[in-house]
Amino acid sequence: MIRKIQLTPENRQARLDQFLSQSLPEHSRSYLQKLIQSAAVTLDGKPITVNKYPLPDRGIVEINIPEIANNSVPTAEEFAFELLYEDQYMAIINKPPGVVVHPAPGNPDGTVVNALLSRYPELRSSELPDGSRPGIVHRLDKDTSGCLAIARTPEAQAKLCAAFAERATAKTYLALTAGVPCPACGRIENLIGRHPVNRQKMAIVQRNGKLAISEYSVKAAGFIARQKIALVRVKIFTGRTHQIRVHLASLKTPVLGDGIYGARYASAAPRQMLHAWQLAIPHPVSGEIIKVQAPIPEDFQALCQQLSAE
Repeated sequence: MIRKIQLTPENRQARLDQFLSQSLPEHSRSYLQKLIQSAAVTLDGKPITVNKYPLPDRGIVEINIPEIANNSVPTAEEFAFELLYEDQYMAIINKPPGVVVHPAPGNPDGTVVNALLSRYPELRSSELPDGSRPGIVHRLDKDTSGCLAIARTPEAQAKLCAAFAERATAKTYLALTAGVPCPACGRIENLIGRHPVNRQKMAIVQRNGKLAISEYSVKAAGFIARQKIALVRVKIFTGRTHQIRVHLASLKTPVLGDGIYGARYASAAPRQMLHAWQLAIPHPVSGEIIKVQAPIPEDFQALCQQLSAE
């Protein structure tokens, strides 16, 4: 499908990706940026592959939006997640631990997306910007539980994606850590990028990374089987891959059960003990701030109750 947009003097010097995001609200900016980078966007017939390209005051922008193949849409499966919020535009679920957010190699089904397609069949629409991830506006690791926002329309998906990208959301997590962070509260601000050796991991880097900001505070501490354990509240201001896990590991207090960043303590818990506890997000239509809190999972609670004074 080809979309054509006529430029006007008011568009002069606007960034191409921002202009497309405003002109095509049914698509997320990240999706439009991928189209730009793949040479699917032209200006007067010339491909433009730079997201920040400054637009002139006249001309015609054409966007070649690929059709979504039917086989790219996952199979609908029975919905069994706890709803924390729901209306005709969005929902927020309490994602259980052990569930992958969207299909990927090795996880073709049993994901949040499969369940969403059962409850919200309208998400099967080919107009959605990414047929394999309908409704998804942010992600949680497989073993992380808690608040996960869902879009129910293409317009809501674009708005919610933008809210996360522009840091208009507030996200607070709870973590159990192996060891007690010192000092007991603080702010961590650095760059996170791919690990220079193990490309499956993230790491704190000096360059070629993305800004990552977290604030933490110790809420309780004690011992489980002679191992010091802390319950830590973490508020994140950016959403980098594995951000909390990397930041807590940098304090030498990795998330309990994290086999990647705290392998020494991986057997101390059935999974990585990280829970997306609270989420505040602007509604995609009204702009009202929607605030929810996800109940703490049973396995997390069980470990908290085992904390003792030594």
